[in-house]
Amino acid sequence: MRRACIDIGSNTTRLLVAECDGTELVEVHQERDFTRIGKRLLRDGTIGQAKIAEVVAVVTAQLRSAREYGATDVRGVATAAIRTAADGAALVAAIRGTCGLAVEILSGEEEARLAFVGAAGTLDHLPIGELGVVDVGGGSSELVVGTVPNQVRWCASFAVGSGDLADGCLRSDPPSELQLTQARAEIARALDGLEVPRPAEAVAVGGSATSLRRLTGPVLDAEAFARSLRLLTSQRAVEIARQFTIDHERVRLLPAGLLILEAASERFGAALHVGRGGLREGVLLEAGNP
Repeated sequence: MRRACIDIGSNTTRLLVAECDGTELVEVHQERDFTRIGKRLLRDGTIGQAKIAEVVAVVTAQLRSAREYGATDVRGVATAAIRTAADGAALVAAIRGTCGLAVEILSGEEEARLAFVGAAGTLDHLPIGELGVVDVGGGSSELVVGTVPNQVRWCASFAVGSGDLADGCLRSDPPSELQLTQARAEIARALDGLEVPRPAEAVAVGGSATSLRRLTGPVLDAEAFARSLRLLTSQRAVEIARQFTIDHERVRLLPAGLLILEAASERFGAALHVGRGGLREGVLLEAGNP
């Protein structure tokens, strides 16, 4: 069955259309818009009418695209920025009133579980032991440990994402050493006291991980993190975006995403393999297996 998921995140609003029977998923089409809802929240805690109108227009267009690609079941989800916004419910109501799409605002735990289902369900092998998953979003990040395909044993969602960390700490282009130190301190405070299990292997999902793969390859270990960070702090974002064919806005967020992924790798005690699926894939796999 052809299904679609529209994921309204803190940095981006994304569409995934896929053939999905509950156990296997084959991508048909993807779209992405940098709507940066989370950046607005740093100022006054609301999304605001102008941004709501922008996101409604993006979602309406993506819903139309999903239908054009043959999706008969379209799911809408929203994550950190919307669940923390004072007017998050107004955005959900505006979307439903304009195009009829019902959007579910996910809790941090639901977001973590679905990211695990999507990562585990798109692996090309069966892990020997538990799987760890880190999903870096714009307004929050999730750590999950469990067994394939969908048994979550432990998860945590913490309120540090690539968007708010970049906007709050890494303002220069490229970021300075002092700014990186401040960002690392923010991540450490968010993870303080968190006892993270040590999985047999670990997977990273989300936009930061996908973009880092272009810079350094599919395995994110200490050497890969160091090599990528040297690059990201030695050139302006526009130069890196051109060199590696990555969206300029994503490159501006990438140092923040890298630092969060690096911290997750250290706590898992394992290198991170860049995954093929995450939250959206998890939504569709569960939709196909009610």
